[in-house]
Amino acid sequence: MRGGGSAGADSGAAARASSSGGGGSSAVSAAEDAAEWEIDASEIELGPRIGIGSYGEVFRGSWRHTDVAVKRFLEQDLSPQLMAEFRAEVALMQRLKHPNVVLFMGACTQPPNLSIVTSFMPRGSLFRILHRTPNFVLDDRRRINIALDVARGMNYLHSCRPPIVHRDLKSPNLLVDKDYTTKVCDFGLSRVRRSTWLSSKSQAGTPEWTAPEQSYNEKSDVYSYGVVLWELFTGQVPWHDMSAMQVVGAVGWGNMRLELPEAMHSTIASLIRRTWADPAERPNFSEIIDTLKPLQHAMAVSGGSTSLPVVRDPQTAAAP
Repeated sequence: MRGGGSAGADSGAAARASSSGGGGSSAVSAAEDAAEWEIDASEIELGPRIGIGSYGEVFRGSWRHTDVAVKRFLEQDLSPQLMAEFRAEVALMQRLKHPNVVLFMGACTQPPNLSIVTSFMPRGSLFRILHRTPNFVLDDRRRINIALDVARGMNYLHSCRPPIVHRDLKSPNLLVDKDYTTKVCDFGLSRVRRSTWLSSKSQAGTPEWTAPEQSYNEKSDVYSYGVVLWELFTGQVPWHDMSAMQVVGAVGWGNMRLELPEAMHSTIASLIRRTWADPAERPNFSEIIDTLKPLQHAMAVSGGSTSLPVVRDPQTAAAP
């Protein structure tokens, strides 16, 4: 791998079922699968670092004259078991294809260049757009489109067999293309990620977006989506006035939730509240899509309006 930088990467998924047949045919099949996505590190030219997380760094790069994002693990010395799991989960990622899931292009599996290569998203993360872009404001039409993009990507992952639970859904893990199409990323490599976690000992996620329950499943991703929705429609960083440990205490032990503005559209406020309910009462992503689509349609038929009509949520308005 040519270029500068140290190591790292991210992502969450489930291991692929072994192919049928004898051991020899399985080995051949696995080798053929690996040949589809294995990338020689010498083919990648690293550019500037564009992001860093608790267990990895992300670089803009070039591979075969194509702009890519390269996520290199900080921990390069994986055990044989973890390396086998890494390969199995990467093989699964290679099969995932959806307009709202970041395109996996390949992986380097030889230390010290252990990394994931994906398509490059020029606008960066949704977090960057919302909180690090001066004087830029998203209109309601674009907010709804982004919310639907994320819900569709997550619905696809949850509809896989077995379901793929993200475990770290948040605005920094949602990438935005030139036309503002938004795509879910960093949803794979759950076992490897847990082994290389540097700044947190929690089971999953980032405290500001993470559900309070101990047992993490699809409904936990729905809670995190509610925080992203809150970000989209308030423009604020969640729990910006608290440390990570204070958030864990407030949400997990104190059952606190982010405050919903009185002026928030009633459908959005109600949906966010549902995503933060007890796990069994939270909607799935198919239901979330069905809730948001009428808002998108209403703006389309009102002459291309970019703002939602003011319809206040009675429960929010009545709150002290």
